[in-house]
Amino acid sequence: MKRYTIFVITENFIGILNRITIIFTRRGINIDALTASESRVSGIHRITIEVTATEETVIQLVNQIEKIIDVIKAFHHEDESVVYQEIALYKIPVSRLDGGLEKIIRQHNAKIIAAEPEFVVLELTGHKDQTQQLLEILKEYDLLEFARSGRVAVAKRMLTIDSFVK
Repeated sequence: MKRYTIFVITENFIGILNRITIIFTRRGINIDALTASESRVSGIHRITIEVTATEETVIQLVNQIEKIIDVIKAFHHEDESVVYQEIALYKIPVSRLDGGLEKIIRQHNAKIIAAEPEFVVLELTGHKDQTQQLLEILKEYDLLEFARSGRVAVAKRMLTIDSFVK
């Protein structure tokens, strides 16, 4: 089993995400992370799915996804073939903000993006292991809230949406 990133290029129609995720559910495959966003082409969206599976399973998933009417193209990559990041937000009580915590924030290249009278919000962009490591540390500082995005990725090989959309 390996980690793969599946890219789905689709038109933006209601229910498309549901139709894609049902394919995973029917096969009993867990989605590790999922993001959906506009692409640079108007009316075309890009869905990025992170999954841990065998290559054979991923190929079957991609082939099944491509059969959905509103899907323009689907393809997969191993981790080495993509550039990817996640963003994590951490809410910490202002009362816990001291020199020691500020040092930890700097060491992890996190930054304070919001300061309120009762709490601060930190942001860290990186791979999941980096955001997870900071999460474990910040639990000791009475972490109030935590949220992490799904994987945002682009392929290393030269692909453009224009090549799929005519």
